[in-house]
Amino acid sequence: MSANIKLLHHHFNALHSFDTIRVKPTKVPASSAPMIYSQLSEICLSGFPFHPGSGCSSGISRSLLVGKCVPDSLSSELSSSYSSQPAQLLCNKEPSVITILKGANSFLPQVVIASTVLALIFPPSFKWFTNRYYAPALGFLMFAVGVNSSEKDFLEAFRRPTTILAGYVGQFVVKPLLGYLFGTISMTAFGLPTSLAAGIMLTSCVSGAQLSNYATFLTDPPMAPLSIVMTSLSTATAVLVTPFLSLLLIGKKLPVDVKGMVSNIMQIVITPILTGLILNRIFPRICSAIRPFLPPLSVFVTALCVGAPLAINVESVMSPYGLSVLLLVIAFHASAFISGFAFTGLIFHDLPDVKALQRTLSFETGMQSSLLALALANKFFQDPLVSIPPAISTVIMSLMGFSLVMLWARRNETAVY
Repeated sequence: MSANIKLLHHHFNALHSFDTIRVKPTKVPASSAPMIYSQLSEICLSGFPFHPGSGCSSGISRSLLVGKCVPDSLSSELSSSYSSQPAQLLCNKEPSVITILKGANSFLPQVVIASTVLALIFPPSFKWFTNRYYAPALGFLMFAVGVNSSEKDFLEAFRRPTTILAGYVGQFVVKPLLGYLFGTISMTAFGLPTSLAAGIMLTSCVSGAQLSNYATFLTDPPMAPLSIVMTSLSTATAVLVTPFLSLLLIGKKLPVDVKGMVSNIMQIVITPILTGLILNRIFPRICSAIRPFLPPLSVFVTALCVGAPLAINVESVMSPYGLSVLLLVIAFHASAFISGFAFTGLIFHDLPDVKALQRTLSFETGMQSSLLALALANKFFQDPLVSIPPAISTVIMSLMGFSLVMLWARRNETAVY
């Protein structure tokens, strides 16, 4: 058998060099067809050039190669054997989950913009998606992260306490300082009412946003567990830190429903991720079946999470102070994104994954739970103007964050190729 294969290999090399030469058939028992076919596949395809992007031979079909490499007595049997095999041999290779997600994330900025415009033009299109749906929607995004992660990823994240601390400082030190700065500017330079300044400061005092975890997952998947740990820590301690910062910056005590906060953490972060991890461990086939459907659903859910808060609070956003607050909120978030990226580069410049860490800390610092700030403003402040900055922040944070996702994801793909 080995001699026959060597002879066929010799014939094929001649065929590859001189396309007009016909191979003299070699008598091989028909019963050996399946095994010979497997070996012929390696011989024929190893000598033929591949198109670099397709994963298949450039214009030459597998059956044509088999027909030229084997005797006529076996060609029909091998052809039928080949035609009955699925396409997983070489061609039509399934893209990875990360590839699918990165393909979906390229549409996120456009989706966020479209959701914003639609919410302003026709608010009823999103008003049905009230606050009670927001926690399950974010929970779905966290479930998608859990399905594509493993427990080892989170254990590895806890081994980086310094970076976790850096994310915490960015969330509850750098951002509140920026909030106080722009809140003061709103009163001194823009002459806005104190209630609007309080709304900007309140927005800077809340915990990290779960959308930052999803943005990190789309940009740097290995960093997603670290981002989740940072957000979970800031959310868990927000029951104490947010009222303290609000008292310090705004000068008014802000009560927080501790049980409600804990329940919010469980619904949005912990339970969905654990469910995804457990499902991935126990039923990997089910996870493989549902993964292709997660990207489009995630894009749709993100659109709802962006458009709904704007549609519900459109009257406040379109108020006479709306444009001034819009400019201040844009400057606030831009400063937060830049600060997180720059400070991380200075502190962790010697780490091999510093670029990915910079992007992660930028998302953590630039994106916060604006919906929580909006809920607190509506519940604990009598002046309705306090709710305008958090409502605008929800849209601006998402738009800027997912624009960075598109920019950085493309740069990562360029660096890989």
